[in-house]
Amino acid sequence: MGTITVGKENSTSIDLYYEDHGAGTPVVLIHGWPLSGAAWEKQTAALLKAGHRVITYDRRGFGRSSKPAVGYDYDTFAGDLDVVLKTLDLRDVALVGFSMGTGEVTRYIGKYGTDRVRKAVLIGTLGPYLVKASDNIEGVDPSVFEGLKGAIRADRAATVFDFLKNFYNYDVNGGKLVSDRVLEDNWNVAAGASAIGTLQCVDAWVEDFRKDTAKNTVPTLIIHGDADRILPPDATSRRQAKMIKHVKFAEIAGGPHGLCWTHADRVNAELVPFVA
Repeated sequence: MGTITVGKENSTSIDLYYEDHGAGTPVVLIHGWPLSGAAWEKQTAALLKAGHRVITYDRRGFGRSSKPAVGYDYDTFAGDLDVVLKTLDLRDVALVGFSMGTGEVTRYIGKYGTDRVRKAVLIGTLGPYLVKASDNIEGVDPSVFEGLKGAIRADRAATVFDFLKNFYNYDVNGGKLVSDRVLEDNWNVAAGASAIGTLQCVDAWVEDFRKDTAKNTVPTLIIHGDADRILPPDATSRRQAKMIKHVKFAEIAGGPHGLCWTHADRVNAELVPFVA
């Protein structure tokens, strides 16, 4: 629908593809790895029906946005989001992030404050701090992320396909809550993403969001599936919910990581009233 320039790399601009639909109070939807803004299909329809202005954009390196070789860290991602909000002059915004997109929401609040933000929603969150450390014993061993990067380098196409099967708990939900065609469509988006960006984003996942989370003073909704294999709730949402003052935590029984598709009705039943 349009592009917003967020930077430059050598002779070319870095442009984010975005879509801007509807009227009313604005909701900005920020997608997960390795997909695009199109992954919000079922939430966009519900929010438009409820009378919101809905903005989706593709993160740099993914979907129809530019695919630079630089800028795959959360300070840059939050800066890109800041440019989007300022360019479209969005105020009183509900920021909604899914998975990797929760990092943009959290870092944006930590770095730029809440002047433009009315509410925040974190779905399948990766916060507060994924990697195991002496002061973060609940985290995941760093070798897991190194192993994933090695697999991406060896065979990115096969690795993201396996990731997407775990994304939906396909062995349980395939043919029931998610079809082969959805998996194929997601893979096509993932395969078309920047190879450099797909790899470098893994390092962004292990950034520490604890200080950013402490600066979140807006009403916040956290939605997470209790069957999430990608970002298990014990290491993520259950911890982050305890760190936010004005929080509502909705855990969806049987929900995989990709619950915005498999459990869209349950997600929308929480999301739509919250951002109203």
